[in-house]
Amino acid sequence: MHKNYIYSKLFILSFLIASLVSCKDGIIGGNNVAYFGGEIENPKSKYVVFMKDDKVIDTFYLDKNNRFFHKFDSLTPGLYSFKHDPEYQYVFFDKNDSIMIRLNTNDFDNTLMFCGRGDEKNNFMMELFLQDMNLKNNMFEVFAKDEKTFTKYIDSAYTSTTKLYDKRKSFINWSEDFDKVAKSSIELNFANKKEIFPIVHEFKTGKNIKNNLQPNYYNYREKIDVNDTSLVYYYPYLHYMSNMLNNMALTKSKDNLDEMSLETNITKLKIADTLIKNSHAKNLVINSIANMYLLSDQCSHNNSTFFNLYSKIVTDKKLKDEIMKTAECVKNLKCNHVLPEVSLVDKNNKPVKIKDLLKKKTIIYFWTKQSGSHAIYSHKKVDELKAKYPDIQFISINFINSQEDWLKEIKTNNYTNSIELRATDFNEIKQKWVINRVYRTMIINADGTIDNAFVSLFDANFENHLK
Repeated sequence: MHKNYIYSKLFILSFLIASLVSCKDGIIGGNNVAYFGGEIENPKSKYVVFMKDDKVIDTFYLDKNNRFFHKFDSLTPGLYSFKHDPEYQYVFFDKNDSIMIRLNTNDFDNTLMFCGRGDEKNNFMMELFLQDMNLKNNMFEVFAKDEKTFTKYIDSAYTSTTKLYDKRKSFINWSEDFDKVAKSSIELNFANKKEIFPIVHEFKTGKNIKNNLQPNYYNYREKIDVNDTSLVYYYPYLHYMSNMLNNMALTKSKDNLDEMSLETNITKLKIADTLIKNSHAKNLVINSIANMYLLSDQCSHNNSTFFNLYSKIVTDKKLKDEIMKTAECVKNLKCNHVLPEVSLVDKNNKPVKIKDLLKKKTIIYFWTKQSGSHAIYSHKKVDELKAKYPDIQFISINFINSQEDWLKEIKTNNYTNSIELRATDFNEIKQKWVINRVYRTMIINADGTIDNAFVSLFDANFENHLK
């Protein structure tokens, strides 16, 4: 890792020198002049989109060497994001920062490095992100443990991360505004894991412990300002809010409701409407609730009830239109509808039509290299299911990763229990199959029609769908 770090620094340094930019000193400009540039290895498109919150600030086109460079005559300090479809990351600019990046799209997050004035704080932010991803990938079994064991594990990890934060802060001269983002990232990511513990625990074990937790279990909520406008568009905030509302709705209910039931989601909308005062934050959280609900309940009557309340709360027309578009796509995945074709290839990189494979009852599940333990445990779960249901066919579909990385993961992990395919067009599978995360499973009938397109391999009641 250290060797790669040095290599990346030297590589970008040579690029910056060629561009008449000093890597460590940056370009000192007046007022709020700032610079942003870099190199994208194995680009998926010819441009990089630069954004503030949910608004596009500029689009940078790559040159023949897959590099870009841009001068901002005036860039307000703060948190921004850059996107190279289908992935994105954050970058924090202080006054007069000149930040360069280098990454390889085959492993976007792990290869992303920052260089230039303002690099250290951004590399630390990536360090926090990767550390959190690694923690999540190693927590799969921890969620099945009892509260005491889980709390001990998560508190130990939190202590380790805060020590890292203190160490980095002691020698990186970062601003108060960045410090707020860094601390919020730590607090929100760990709070999120605590929010999902009782839900995932029940999901994995079938045991409802929501109302049997220690009285002080949710004390961490007191540290988080849900109306902090500076965090509204920050993913850790939205992720935490979604899971917190889900947890609050389920805990509030006297009945043992499913987290995706109409009643639970109506309660979530009402809590969000009361709890969140900032309109932008409210719209984003409400839309997140609506998006998740759409992927679980295909009852037209329930949808009508849900969207009647949703329409009264949401005030952002653009977000509302996006949800309505998703709702139309979901309709095509109803029970007994024919599964739409998407662009798939086999291990020889040859096109495959899904209809040609559906000759018996089939379970389709998804994974990416970045999903870590999910990919491994999904295939292990399929081993168990194949032993119980030998007449069912299993198809495993990877999306986002390149053909080379996909084949390497299959070989490294010895994935042999399923028909392994790769989706070549992320936007297509996202639209036609409404796939925007790996935790989805589809059950398809032998005639190619849909039995259930919105289930999960790890649902404690999953096998009920197979009977």
